[in-house]
Amino acid sequence: MSSSTLSRREFLWVGAALGGGLLVQVACRGGAKAESPPSDAKTAPPNIFIRIAPDDTVHVTIPKSEMGQGVRTALALFVAEELDADWSKVRPEAAAFDPQLGSQGTGGSGSVLDTHSRLRVAGATMRQMLVVAAAQQLGVPASELTTKDSCVYHTASNRSLGYGALADAAAKVPVPTNVRLRKPTEWRLLGRDGIKALDVPDIVHGRAKYGIDTRRDGMLFASVERATIFGATVKSFDPSDALKVPGVKEVVEVKGDRELGVHAGVAVIATNTWAAMQGRKALKVTWDPGPHAQEGSASYTAFMRDAVSKPGKELVNRIGDPDEVLAKATDVIRADYELPFIAHATMEPQNCTAQFSNGMMELWSPTQFPDWAHDAVADHLKLDKSKVKVNVTPLMGGAFGRRINPDFSVEAAMIAKAVNGAPVQVVWTRADDLRHDFYRQCAIHRLEATLGPDGNPVAMRHRFSSPAIDASTGKRGKFGAGESDGIGNHVYRVPNRSSEYTLLDSGVPRGWWRAVNTTHGTFALESFIDELADKAGKDPYEYRMALIDRWVVDQPQDSKDFPFNPARYKATLKLAAEKAGWGKPLPAGHALGIAQNVPDHLTYAAEVVEASVTNGKVNVHRVVVAVDCGRVFNPDGARSQLEGGVVQALSAALGEEITIEGGAVVQGGFETYRLLRIGGAPARIEIHWATNDDVPVTGLGEPAVPPFFPALANAVARATGKRPRSLPIRV
Repeated sequence: MSSSTLSRREFLWVGAALGGGLLVQVACRGGAKAESPPSDAKTAPPNIFIRIAPDDTVHVTIPKSEMGQGVRTALALFVAEELDADWSKVRPEAAAFDPQLGSQGTGGSGSVLDTHSRLRVAGATMRQMLVVAAAQQLGVPASELTTKDSCVYHTASNRSLGYGALADAAAKVPVPTNVRLRKPTEWRLLGRDGIKALDVPDIVHGRAKYGIDTRRDGMLFASVERATIFGATVKSFDPSDALKVPGVKEVVEVKGDRELGVHAGVAVIATNTWAAMQGRKALKVTWDPGPHAQEGSASYTAFMRDAVSKPGKELVNRIGDPDEVLAKATDVIRADYELPFIAHATMEPQNCTAQFSNGMMELWSPTQFPDWAHDAVADHLKLDKSKVKVNVTPLMGGAFGRRINPDFSVEAAMIAKAVNGAPVQVVWTRADDLRHDFYRQCAIHRLEATLGPDGNPVAMRHRFSSPAIDASTGKRGKFGAGESDGIGNHVYRVPNRSSEYTLLDSGVPRGWWRAVNTTHGTFALESFIDELADKAGKDPYEYRMALIDRWVVDQPQDSKDFPFNPARYKATLKLAAEKAGWGKPLPAGHALGIAQNVPDHLTYAAEVVEASVTNGKVNVHRVVVAVDCGRVFNPDGARSQLEGGVVQALSAALGEEITIEGGAVVQGGFETYRLLRIGGAPARIEIHWATNDDVPVTGLGEPAVPPFFPALANAVARATGKRPRSLPIRV
């Protein structure tokens, strides 16, 4: 890569930082405030990407949320590499919401994909300007200068200047119109193992600041008694006993908002969390149960089982005539796969701090989508958007898609507006969190197929039912294409195939759980492919390799920017099998299971799980993950994301399940919502890269999750002779 410039939708602004130093901002055009850079450095907005201070410290403002995935380290690395900065002096800072920064949503495994190029350009621009400033001060040509670890060197005269000493002068240098980006052979940080993660020391020593650690002068605390039945509303409440609790200041009603997922409730506001919680216990609330009080998991399952027994209400896709072929077939393989609701169960329950003062609403929120939180607060409270500021907390204790939704931010803003003056922190309990989530939807998939003389499928029909995510807020329309991601768009060669969908109406809020719909679709498809291989008497790995063909459906759609590539698919599957020692002898009672996914979030992934079952307990001994995500910039961080995906998938595969009774969630703590304990973690997780440097980089936060479920189920089936067709797995 010889040179690079920003796109037409972006601009780069360089100037002197307030208090001294060099400041660079790269922003996306689009909002009214983003049409031109600030004219005066001292009035520059605070949400910059890079600032070099006089003491050589490099402050990198990260426009994505850090929820444990290591994005602060990953994005800072792009700047540090091109800037040639001393990594020990790089400091990440969370960016508040700012339209000039472009999309600040963190999800879809897209943080690196969205931002790495502009961060690299910004870092390279700063470096070039620092070199020009050094050349002016040293009186030598810039071509004679080199850089390393935040210093500019003139080897011939044995002189050097630190970046901090050059920063003010560099701010006055004309901004280059294009810059040269380093080639991979020149990298000192990118692509290297052993890069120290920036947040780890603070996390280990207890200095890290999460949303719940937010503190403001004069802060109050609130605990909300929310409706447990989905869609219920407050009929009446008596605050008298709550107001008698020492420290309780005020009790206010919270109006529900179905579209935003805000639950109706009553907030108790106090000088400390204990008083707020004790006041909440003393409340007397009468509820109107609403329209969903009779719903439950049993009725959902009955509906979905009936739905998959007949043609779907919505046709997702059809190739050939699978109905006719199956009707004439003498041997039809049929299997139903069932999955429950599951919760995000973040270690840090939801929380948000908000202050409404002098007509201005300011939030300190551990949110994945500050732009959505900002707009939702402004719209719900009917405030001008210029009167709402959303600060993203430095860290958040897990998210997995839960903190995309703005409900907890809007709720805190509503309470703060009622208080009008003091900042208020709304703290959720574990039970609040588990019972007021946006759940990964339940689903039932029925797959039917018949095989030809060669053992390959000649027809396959897929019927499934789920409460669609997009229907959660009452939207109407077609939902099958989105819900069938991971199965309706599979790439196994079947000349006659179809996918049909029936919506389950449910009052349970649904949302984006790590890897979203592919978590249930891939489980069904990849389990069924193993069953077909078994029926055909073929090895499941070889069976898959022979059937990988091309994208043949229009719904769900293939990516226009990242079209499906059979060669990458096969290479990833082959790598996983080879590294796992597929076909080689195993210890007694052990078995291997294999699975892959559609390019989940544009990344190809395949997994092999080695498992055994003893006394009804599933033991996972080894997990081999092969991934093609393009070039890997931060190997340690990339491996951590994939390992985390495997562990979370294992937790969901063996224990996690949300059940509904009387329109409400039964589980209220980790004694009933079974998360994986440390003793159940795999003994070994191996990550292997099907490196492909000729394709754009894609994400790693989610692709390891979907194939794990069927790979484990397939291993258990081979180890025991009994096929698991539902999650969590019980043997």
